[in-house]
Amino acid sequence: MDEETQVSPAADTRLTSINVEEEMKNSYIDYSMSVIVARALPDARDGFKPVHRRVLYSMHENKNFFNAPYRKCARVVGDVMGKYHPHGDNSIYDTLVRLAQWFSMREKLVDGHGNFGTIDGDGAAAYRYTEARLAKISNEMLADIDKDTVDFIANYDNTTVEPRVLPAKLPNLLLNGSQGIAVGMATNIPPHNLRELCDGLIHFVAHPDAPIDELMRFVKGPDFPTGALICGRSGIEAMYKTGRGSITVRGEAEVVQEGKHETILITSIPYMVNKAAMVAKMAELVKAGVLEGISDIRDETSLKDGIRVVIELKQNAKPGAVILNQLYKHTDLQTTFGANMIALDHGRPRRMTLRDFFQCYVDHRFEVHTRRCRFELAKAQERLHIVDGLLIAQDNLDEVIHIIRDSKTNDEAKARLCARFGFSDAQVTAILEMRLRQLTGLERDKLLAEQADLRAKIAELQSILEDPAKVFALITKDLEDIKAAYTKEGDRLTKIVPMAGDVNFEDLVADEPCVVTLSHRGYVKRTALTVYAAQKRGGKGKKGVLIKDEDFIERVYVPLAHDTLLFFTDTGRVYAERAFEIPESSRTSAGTPIVNVIEGLQKEERIVDILSIRGFDEDRSITFVLADGTIKRTALADYRNVNRRGIIAINIEEGNALVKVALTKPGDVAFIATREGRVNAFKLDEVREMGRAATGVIGIRFKVPGDRVCGFAVQEEGAKMLMVTENGRGKRSDFSDFYVNQEDGTLRLNHRGSMGVIANPVSEKNGKLIGIAAVKGDETIVFLTTAGLMIRTRVGEIPTHGRTAAGVKFLTLPEDVTLATFSLAPAEEEDEAAPENAEGAPAPETEGGDAPAEPEAPAPDGQDA
Repeated sequence: MDEETQVSPAADTRLTSINVEEEMKNSYIDYSMSVIVARALPDARDGFKPVHRRVLYSMHENKNFFNAPYRKCARVVGDVMGKYHPHGDNSIYDTLVRLAQWFSMREKLVDGHGNFGTIDGDGAAAYRYTEARLAKISNEMLADIDKDTVDFIANYDNTTVEPRVLPAKLPNLLLNGSQGIAVGMATNIPPHNLRELCDGLIHFVAHPDAPIDELMRFVKGPDFPTGALICGRSGIEAMYKTGRGSITVRGEAEVVQEGKHETILITSIPYMVNKAAMVAKMAELVKAGVLEGISDIRDETSLKDGIRVVIELKQNAKPGAVILNQLYKHTDLQTTFGANMIALDHGRPRRMTLRDFFQCYVDHRFEVHTRRCRFELAKAQERLHIVDGLLIAQDNLDEVIHIIRDSKTNDEAKARLCARFGFSDAQVTAILEMRLRQLTGLERDKLLAEQADLRAKIAELQSILEDPAKVFALITKDLEDIKAAYTKEGDRLTKIVPMAGDVNFEDLVADEPCVVTLSHRGYVKRTALTVYAAQKRGGKGKKGVLIKDEDFIERVYVPLAHDTLLFFTDTGRVYAERAFEIPESSRTSAGTPIVNVIEGLQKEERIVDILSIRGFDEDRSITFVLADGTIKRTALADYRNVNRRGIIAINIEEGNALVKVALTKPGDVAFIATREGRVNAFKLDEVREMGRAATGVIGIRFKVPGDRVCGFAVQEEGAKMLMVTENGRGKRSDFSDFYVNQEDGTLRLNHRGSMGVIANPVSEKNGKLIGIAAVKGDETIVFLTTAGLMIRTRVGEIPTHGRTAAGVKFLTLPEDVTLATFSLAPAEEEDEAAPENAEGAPAPETEGGDAPAEPEAPAPDGQDA
């Protein structure tokens, strides 16, 4: 454009200068209100957003009723889009489809024919294939719409009108719920049971001041079309009383015993959950190891049986209730419905309580009935006026006929009749339009009967309009009719159950002693302690595990089932696992590879010791003893947060090895034993607490070259030291036997780093020392041999001897079999005596004429006696 033809903005009267900030504010407010009012939020009166209302009204206008043939959805969509909703066919068809889905609507408002989608997330077929018509219950939403019961507004192009709201005899907003995201707000209203809503509204009409708690006696809570379970009532109460609430919804499932394994059968799922996606998520979690013990997942859902998802558990899996709880925790088998009861109340968004919804419904129905009565009253009065005129004409038939025949035009006849009889224009028009057959006597009788009926109806309608109580009675009658026509006793789909805590394996396992064994090849298992019968000293024992591929039980522990087990490895790491989480196996089973039990355990790592912890008290320590005589003490609290992937417990130098880990406290007296039968006793306080990564300090020095540490114990009040050799011999000794004699005859402890004193002579008959323990005499001792034999006997049957005595034989071992390890179990009630060894149990033996009651005097300064 040339400069001469350019027009400045100031000179162009079509342009207006505005403030951009103000324009943005105003435009955004207009947009927001448009979304809120005309798109995203439902009207509290009929429970519909505009698109839902337009779909139903269009089908009603086209007489696409429940008893009419199905019509193509393409025709419905086109009619709605052309007349009322010019926002695209997808949104209209999506709305139509949802109104026909059983899993979306508590009461379907559209009867669909064809593929309208599935609960597995499959979409509906294209609208050129599907057909639909109004469901029968939709009549209640549109009843009396032609009787001026609601306001009508012009459509988008002013070519026709549409209702601003439907008469809505159904309490649709709570019946089918609603979801929508507006600007700055969102709504999420759950569906409810129609029978309960009718009962609650009937009570509310009769008792308008009824508190919400009273109304909740009738309206129990949401009733989802997919059934499921609502856990607890707190979320429901919050939703009804404040308009917001968090409702926990669980799919309905039961654990069924099938042969030797359990099966979880799921028969319903939470509302708005995609079943196929939920099942796929379960399979994914099983593959990832999050869900354990599941062997197969099958979706057996059918039209005949409804929802049916079968989850088969492995034979040695955790109890089905525990795995079901994991499914609730990790999948959409449990969801939370965040209720936010926002709806439009006369065009304004408002968060509503249960009473607010009821009040809106009753107010709307009161207005609908009032307007209907006024409409019918006007129609009745208009018709009565006509009937009165017709009867006057009947009474003066000859004169009326004469006037009509004598008049030259229709207008002249009207004028002469009005002048003669005082007819109105409407009356005289009706008279002139009468047919000859209406002049019979029978027709006169019909007019008289109609006149009487009209007068009675007018009186009734006037009475209703003058008395609000009668309007409320009509509302109640509507609700009773709906209840009788569309509901039945016990038709609630969703069950409301008490909010139970999570079902943990811990809740299902008694906190009783159990046996945890670890084999040489790294197989771990948990077995009930009662499986192993206690035997008398010298018994042969009971097979504790099947041995194959030269594997054998290396370690045995007897914790309580709820203890936390700390697994210490040869690399100096520690892992944590609850005792009840160790897979339970039969007495003769080999167990489970420990790398499959402890998540972070490396294949090359070997478990050295296991500690059983009841609580991580601040005043206790974990004491480590290494093969080279090193000892280290670390606060127990440092291991409070050990996870399954493990943390560093102690720094072990190359060539050294972890022998024993023990739980200790300040003031304890420590006893370190070696394979060559020496024991050093000293105060554990001489070992200061160190960090987890520290190496430690010297606890004992070796007198015999090549000697190694084999055991560690802590002195306990009223306890003795139990010593066990590899050839099945042992004894109990007083802890004071291992103190050092002083010149004045008193006893004292050695110090950390000394060589200790002789504790158990090493001989061909005894063999080397395999370990020591503090015992009080009422415990049960569990022995494991290198052949996998597990034997229990009572500690009290092992006699007391001096520290240099060889002890007694308490176990008959086969040739080439030695003891591998032992563990102590808690005291138990007396069992019947187990059978003796076929060869007979040998009598207690002593070496060197030691008297059991006379302990040897300890050598001074930790030297040999």
